[in-house]
Amino acid sequence: MTVRLLTNIGRLWTGTDVCSNAAVLIHDDRIVWAGPASDLPQSVPGIIDDIVDVDHVENLGGGLVTPGLIDAHSHPVYAGNRWAELAMRTSGSSHSAIAAAGGGVNSTVTVTRGTDPWTLCNGVRERLRQWILAGTTTVEAKTGYHLTRDGELADIRMLRSLEGEPSMPRIHATFLAAHILPPEFFGRRRDYIEAVRLWAGDAAVAGADSIDVYCDEGHFTAEEARALLLTGKRAGLRARMHACANERIGAAQVAAEVGCASADLLTQANDDDIKALAHAGVTATVCPGSALNSSRAPAPVRQMLDRGVTVALGTDHNPGQCGITSMPLVIGLSVAMFGLSVTEALRAATLGGAAAMRVGDRGSLAPGMLADIVLWDADHEGAFAWAFGLRALRVWRGGTPVQA
Repeated sequence: MTVRLLTNIGRLWTGTDVCSNAAVLIHDDRIVWAGPASDLPQSVPGIIDDIVDVDHVENLGGGLVTPGLIDAHSHPVYAGNRWAELAMRTSGSSHSAIAAAGGGVNSTVTVTRGTDPWTLCNGVRERLRQWILAGTTTVEAKTGYHLTRDGELADIRMLRSLEGEPSMPRIHATFLAAHILPPEFFGRRRDYIEAVRLWAGDAAVAGADSIDVYCDEGHFTAEEARALLLTGKRAGLRARMHACANERIGAAQVAAEVGCASADLLTQANDDDIKALAHAGVTATVCPGSALNSSRAPAPVRQMLDRGVTVALGTDHNPGQCGITSMPLVIGLSVAMFGLSVTEALRAATLGGAAAMRVGDRGSLAPGMLADIVLWDADHEGAFAWAFGLRALRVWRGGTPVQA
């Protein structure tokens, strides 16, 4: 058992409060105490008899400390890239022209299927490493680029194994076989939906935490999403949904009806959708990075907050649209694009992310919580709105320093 004391914290943002000249006491992977250093207890029953006997004391030089950030929406399991497609899109090429040139989600499916597991795993490992070094200690990571039973299950097992490696973030693995209709099921849409429903139980056994459905034009209908999500819930998976990203086809209403943990993107959500999400307690996960690539207005985040919806933030890292792995950048973009205060954006990137994943052991610095902690290259949280990618100086996952 290890007791670690972090001292000389200039400003401590706990997720709910701010205090100056602070300290944090850690026992193994949990926080024992956090607050003003002047109130630091001399002993903690059952943990340490005298504070002078702490195993490790670390002076944080008067810097800013927050909980580890949480990315509530990402797609890191893929091979290859679609940079040529992005260049076509920015030059005005249509979706049909891009598809005719071999682009689109199916191009990533083809490359990912053709990549050996070792190479694929190494690529995902390097991406996840970028997340944690930037201060993100938990990542919601979706499958969805194999779209076969064996490939999707292998992706889930890979994510679970990577999470156990040193200096990796915690992983919330999401089964997203309902991403698009794979090419071999062209003309057999119902067959694929039934196949995915059959795979849901296997995904839970393989280690998935959630099931996701991309409910939008060109993906899956609201009725299909309802059936898939209910099947996933019966298998023990939390339900989440890509909703209202491009068109309103009833996705947010289904998310509320099914009781999804989160509804994500929500660019086209209207007031009725927001009311339904608020009433059902569904977290809204918004992703400013991918919204930058859309010609539509950003998600109505202020209306969501005003209606009492819990908001989370995600990078939406994916091969065809957004390469961001920095949640500090996402915080800065959220302030600029959604009109959030720095405190609101930080809360969405910590406690909001925990709510989206339905986990109660992270997102704040309080006794009993996981000791996922970040020291930033700043002395005030306002720097997130200035830096657009504030640098993490040191990261602890479960009380253990992450090696750069």
